[in-house]
Amino acid sequence: MDLFELTRALVDIDSTTGLEGPVADFLLSTLSPLAARHAGQIERIRVEPDRDNLYVFWGDPIVTLSTHMDTVPPFFGSREDQEYLWGRGSCDAKGIIASMIAAAEKLLAAGTRNFALLFVIGEERNSAGAKVAAAHPRGSRFLINGEPTENRLALGSKGALRYELIARGKLAHSAYPELGHSAIHSLLDVLQKIRAVPMPHDTLLGPSTLNVGTISGGRAPNVVADEARAEIMFRVVGDPQSLRQAVLAASAGHVEVREVLYTPAVHLSPFDGLPTTVVAFTTDIPAFGESWGKPFLIGPGSIHVAHTNEERIAKKDLTDAVEIYSRMVRQLLTSGGVAA
Repeated sequence: MDLFELTRALVDIDSTTGLEGPVADFLLSTLSPLAARHAGQIERIRVEPDRDNLYVFWGDPIVTLSTHMDTVPPFFGSREDQEYLWGRGSCDAKGIIASMIAAAEKLLAAGTRNFALLFVIGEERNSAGAKVAAAHPRGSRFLINGEPTENRLALGSKGALRYELIARGKLAHSAYPELGHSAIHSLLDVLQKIRAVPMPHDTLLGPSTLNVGTISGGRAPNVVADEARAEIMFRVVGDPQSLRQAVLAASAGHVEVREVLYTPAVHLSPFDGLPTTVVAFTTDIPAFGESWGKPFLIGPGSIHVAHTNEERIAKKDLTDAVEIYSRMVRQLLTSGGVAA
């Protein structure tokens, strides 16, 4: 299967977070012959029931190419035109999976060994697959993590701090609001305070940002709401303590606060010969730590169309990524990423 056909085949499998089983099955059947032809080994690593990471290696892996199999909803299948492949996951991150597999084929055909492929579940929600992988390292000294960076090496990425806010109220007829207490009004008041919190700034990563992602609550327009909820996410650039304190202060006595997720921001290393960028999104790299080696972050496609109805990836970006990944592996194997 060629690079574009493989990308489309992956995109056409629904692997919304939690439903990664079928795409893992497909990759197992696709990669098993490649492993067998070149004396490699392939493993499914259980993360949760019906949710497995997939690990393929040749020799004694020093370098691991890794990205995630899951996608955000809603699922929609592939199409292509002369320039782009379209569909959910085309750039985040199934085109990256296909590019990494094509790079592995290229390396193996040239006799290169001592590298691995690691495809994980759950990156779009809680990095469950990367966390399990981090607890069971295999000796790799370098990790090339794939995310859509337009084939530029990311020197840093923001972290994430996610909260759920829950407001309680008292039911009443809306004609007599003084007899009740609106949970929605309480929630909106707290959100207004949180939105006014000064955002920390980092020289490399820029400012922290806040997104109010979901709001729900109430029963009907003529009923004073007895419950309301919101989910918010900060993209953090450093120590989150000031933001944590601000959220607690704004919420105290008004709403219940639950910290759902924290992923730290990371600063990363350059790599000889590659153009660089800085990204605001969060990746699996903090979950891996350095258990799979020194991390690098690079991949084809633009994050600006990921998670949208216009998700797509340029065919040229995919073919360029194959060359980039191949060169990075060879260079890391021979000189640790420093040009000889």
